[in-house]
Amino acid sequence: MDLDKAIKSRQSVRKFSSKKPDWRDIIECIDSARYAPMAGNYFSLKFIVVDDKKKIEKLAEAAQQDFILQAQYVVVVCTNPKTTLNAYEERGKIYCRQQAGAAIQNFLLKIQEKGLFTCWVGYFVDEQIKNELKIPANINVEAIFPIGYELGKTRKKSKVNIDSILFFNKYKEKKMKKPKNLRH
Repeated sequence: MDLDKAIKSRQSVRKFSSKKPDWRDIIECIDSARYAPMAGNYFSLKFIVVDDKKKIEKLAEAAQQDFILQAQYVVVVCTNPKTTLNAYEERGKIYCRQQAGAAIQNFLLKIQEKGLFTCWVGYFVDEQIKNELKIPANINVEAIFPIGYELGKTRKKSKVNIDSILFFNKYKEKKMKKPKNLRH
């Protein structure tokens, strides 16, 4: 799949069919996360693939989002910040979040390429997720991703205009200034 097409066509889906994806495709999507940039090359992410329906029910309850129940798989992304914090101290917290985002984007684009669908769920009760999946207290739950095939078609949402997010040389500067004294 063309990268530009994958980026522009990726969207969140909250209606899943009962058709079960091949778990190997999900593993391949997770594998793509390994190629994201990592601070100091310390890979802090962990992925838990859940296909147990009772556990998926508990994850949906923890997120207070019933659409998760329709998914055949849920991937829970966690970070173990210990090594990054040891290397970068307080700044390591920021790096863990940055690298989680970069790795998750790789994962999402690979899901798109595989013809699968998901929705990034960031709202949940951490302790419920940790208890259900036996995640240690020192591990951060970053997000959960219900995965499956789309049921019906999801309406495309409009995206923010580039003019509202782009600045030049300083915050709120809308125009690129012509350099002074240009010599050829």
